[in-house]
Amino acid sequence: MPPTGLIVVGSINMDLVVRVPRLPGPGETVLGGRFSTSLGGKGANQAVAAARAALAGPVAFVAACGDDAYGRGALAALSGEPRLSTRHVRIVPGEATGVASIAVDEHGENIIAVASGANLHLAPADVDALPDDAWRAARVLLACLETPLETVVRALARAGEFGLMTILNPAPVPPGIDWRDVLLLVDVLTPNEIEAAALTGGGHPARLLSVSKTGAASPTDPLTAARHLRAAGAGAVIVTRGAAGCAIATGEDETHLPARQVTAVDTTAAGDAFNGALAVALAEGRPLVDAARFATSAAALSVTRPGAIASLPRRAEIEKLMMNAE
Repeated sequence: MPPTGLIVVGSINMDLVVRVPRLPGPGETVLGGRFSTSLGGKGANQAVAAARAALAGPVAFVAACGDDAYGRGALAALSGEPRLSTRHVRIVPGEATGVASIAVDEHGENIIAVASGANLHLAPADVDALPDDAWRAARVLLACLETPLETVVRALARAGEFGLMTILNPAPVPPGIDWRDVLLLVDVLTPNEIEAAALTGGGHPARLLSVSKTGAASPTDPLTAARHLRAAGAGAVIVTRGAAGCAIATGEDETHLPARQVTAVDTTAAGDAFNGALAVALAEGRPLVDAARFATSAAALSVTRPGAIASLPRRAEIEKLMMNAE
């Protein structure tokens, strides 16, 4: 029987969340309501999402945090998740744990600013320190871009050496990168619409758009962007579209999956819920479109709850939503 484990390489942040009636514009102050703190970071979110969605198989998390109260709290919370191993989370002396400042409006939309802290110290050597047994126990590697690109590239390359399927969630998109060499290492690329547009600026594969003063690129047709990204080297591309579902392009087919219809409270961890559940489904051997359906259900459940880690659903909840939707 093939392995069903996962390796997640990514970030750990403490989320500082303010709920506001609407998101502020440049230079604007909006008085908010409730303030809360919670464990987050795309890597931690995705690792927990995978651990909660999995039936079997370990989830090994490769990350870095500071030797501070936030870091100790993060490790304690992550250690409480069944199936999630934190033995490869490195504590960086003298460095702060990453922090994300998040504003969430009354419709569940958000804006996020991140101080990376210890995440910037996650190095290729941390990937190399992962023992061969951990690679052999895994079937899928999942990574995001809140840690140094060279570390992500090393993880993708090592996964390829061990025959793992690789998933890259290219968030956030760093500027000034030639993506072609990176995309050649990626079996499944999972940008959202804005990230897909940034990666395919002007219709040219892997050329970044000029980022606007708001820090965002204009979205383009998701399947067109997916075709460009496949032409640039990615194996398959899933462009996530929030309430509009996702667009999927492979070498054989192109399709669109609608989102589950729910009332959104907080979209902060929707993409991470999607990616963690997608990795689990692919590790279990599901075809890509079926895996995306499973992931779409996980994302839908996550937006009905506030917070990041707290919003991530468990396997039974995902299966129940899928059953009710049939």
